[in-house]
Amino acid sequence: MQIRAFHTSDEAFVVALWQACDLTRPWNDPHKDIARKLSMHPELFVVGLQGSELIASAMFGYEGHRGWVNYLAVSPAHQRKGHASTLMRWGEDALKALGCPKINLQIRSSNAAVIAFYNSLGYSDDQVIGLGKRLIPDM
Repeated sequence: MQIRAFHTSDEAFVVALWQACDLTRPWNDPHKDIARKLSMHPELFVVGLQGSELIASAMFGYEGHRGWVNYLAVSPAHQRKGHASTLMRWGEDALKALGCPKINLQIRSSNAAVIAFYNSLGYSDDQVIGLGKRLIPDM
């Protein structure tokens, strides 16, 4: 898999990928999420390609204290082949190059398979509760 920066022409494919991976929610407009990401560290929004086929994506971010990963997705037909691990290594390296000391991510507590995946990469439960507050409604 080759990793490259997201191009605006990738948007429809990326949104379809997120939908196929069950990452979208009715209260989050994925197109607005993409526009927001492109306004902040767009170089940390990447896609994975196999040949000319877009098969993966990930958004990484850093605000000076912690790094984050969002929308890590691999097409169901290409899962369990190491692509997600490759994307995570890319993101960790990119964040480390920015001086980022720690990366955080959020996973739905019911998603045991994804929790196991991140555990296999050395991530552990920080014993915190994630809270959120919508400041700008998407819908």
